[in-house]
Amino acid sequence: MTLPKLPIEIVLLALLLVAAIYDVRFRRIPNWITVTGVAIGLVLNAFLFDPLGGWFSLAGVWFSLRGLGLAFGVYFLLYVIRAMGAGDVKLMAAVGAMVGWQDWLGIFVVTAVLGGAMALILMASHGRIRKTLWNVVFILSEMKSGRPAYIKKEELDVRNPKAMGLPHGAVIGVGTVFFLVLAARLTQ
Repeated sequence: MTLPKLPIEIVLLALLLVAAIYDVRFRRIPNWITVTGVAIGLVLNAFLFDPLGGWFSLAGVWFSLRGLGLAFGVYFLLYVIRAMGAGDVKLMAAVGAMVGWQDWLGIFVVTAVLGGAMALILMASHGRIRKTLWNVVFILSEMKSGRPAYIKKEELDVRNPKAMGLPHGAVIGVGTVFFLVLAARLTQ
């Protein structure tokens, strides 16, 4: 766990705040937010990465591209099974472009744990614990058979208005903040 350089950390937090607000209000994350995040991540790492004090670093670009690629790849798989929206995929790619692949893995784990906890709270508040547990069993049985679960149960498709879901952009924002706080505590 490492902290990104301060300019990257500031831009990352600003980007996530805007994305979270947009996702909570409109249940989508626009491309102008995510594409800007990717571009800024690439540029900042290109100019801030060089430990020898040079003004441009291909190593910084490579660092950024690896984070972008891993984040996009993992979240694209979630998108393919309709567990995640396209904006969430692109937002995590922007996060990866800013923090690199190693810190992105930490952010991914923290976000998954917090997202799971928030989902449990949402289930309990809507009285859907039994139904959700049944859906998990159904999803696993369909995966074992090689079929996507959302074909037989439309509520399991994140794109369906009947689906109960969290604004994942906000979850990514909270998960990233938790990760940064943990990294700051562990690097003291």
